[in-house]
Amino acid sequence: MKNTKLLFTLALGLLTALPSVAQEKKPNIIVVLTDDQGWADVGFNGATDIPTPNLDKLASQGVIFDNGYVSHPYCSPSRAGLLTGRYQARFGHDCNMPYKAENDDTVGTPLSEKMIPEALKERGYRTSAIGKWHLGDHSSLHPTQQGFDHWFGFAGGGMNYWGVPDGPIKTIVRNGKPVPQNELRYLTDDFTNEAIDFITKKDDKPFFMYLAYNAPHAPDHATQQYLENTKHIEYGGRSIYAAMVNAVDANVGRIDSTLVANGMKENTILVFLSDNGGRTEHADNRPYRGHKGMLFEGGIKVPFFITWPDKLKAGQHYEKPISSLDLFPTFLEAAGGDVTKETQLDGTTLLPYILDGKTGTPHEKLFWRSVGGFEYAVRIGDYKLYKSSYKNKTLLFNLKSDPWERTDIADKHPEKIAELEKAYTAWDAKNLVPGWLDPHRENVLKEEKALQGMRKKAQGPTGK
Repeated sequence: MKNTKLLFTLALGLLTALPSVAQEKKPNIIVVLTDDQGWADVGFNGATDIPTPNLDKLASQGVIFDNGYVSHPYCSPSRAGLLTGRYQARFGHDCNMPYKAENDDTVGTPLSEKMIPEALKERGYRTSAIGKWHLGDHSSLHPTQQGFDHWFGFAGGGMNYWGVPDGPIKTIVRNGKPVPQNELRYLTDDFTNEAIDFITKKDDKPFFMYLAYNAPHAPDHATQQYLENTKHIEYGGRSIYAAMVNAVDANVGRIDSTLVANGMKENTILVFLSDNGGRTEHADNRPYRGHKGMLFEGGIKVPFFITWPDKLKAGQHYEKPISSLDLFPTFLEAAGGDVTKETQLDGTTLLPYILDGKTGTPHEKLFWRSVGGFEYAVRIGDYKLYKSSYKNKTLLFNLKSDPWERTDIADKHPEKIAELEKAYTAWDAKNLVPGWLDPHRENVLKEEKALQGMRKKAQGPTGK
């Protein structure tokens, strides 16, 4: 009789525990990263010319970050910050890799830096990197050496969309082996096909996927399918660019449908963002000032949302400043990890703010640095300081009253300049000098000279 009662008690306890076990099932996690996409190049941020119905639907199902920043205004350093949860200046990754970096194992995010996939593998995840890497061209720094079980993509910067090889860093590989050309059609579609294969693989483990499309980065390539959807745009360059964005949208829709069909959507975290502000040609960063490469808002504020149907209430807008650095600790907490043990992180978990309604702000201060301080910016509260080499001066803006950065108030607030400069100096003291350089400095000066030349020419021979 005692044994029967004991068995009944154990069985009842097991049945009672089952719901909580189910609730604690770790979420799948997908990061969808686009390349050089402008703030206003999605419908959920106001685009009226580029059709992005799938992204708009997903954004409405979660939280849109109205002040979502990345940690750097261009490609490789921004990705380094996102995947490590640390300001990339901490380890000297201020610049894009120079050409021929496939021969140098010191150029790229060092193996000593812990990336998101490494932290999640410790929590039982399988991991995949698909698309553009751009965090180390040498084979010792490729994704499979940085915590990813699976990699399908290319190592370097910009690449044609047909997958035609152009040297070792612009060759599509699967786990280090070149992919036959006859398996590739259009990279945005190809990357999605690979993503769907990984998602639907029979495996009991939760997954983390870093899906880094090279769209809409140049060169401007699109198939007839997507060009048809943007033929209403009469400006040719914008029309092709829009088709590239539309291709991303259609393919994210395919991923969403796959999650639904496989009963995965409710417990999948999906984050969408761009690696930096829109490029100088064809992208739209309005209403913000500047573009990719600049530390004006248009260079570092990006379209950014998160969904997790099981946990997050739909239809939210979060207005306080957050950063791509926050994704690492957010994912780690969602996976049941102890964020407090990751003391090296500069990001903060967003779950208390977007899930539990925590008041306050995730970041009192945010910092940006290009090429070892050639340019830098600081945001503390509503004030933002920008030491701009484009303008050859230190600018100050009150983003609450002037979110478009039209009015420089540096001359009126020397005490605020001093406060923000002091904060930057203290922060920068913990950083390393850049481990290598890129042409950004030369390009900045060249671009500003051309701009001023055009303005002068527009005034006519009398200079009026």
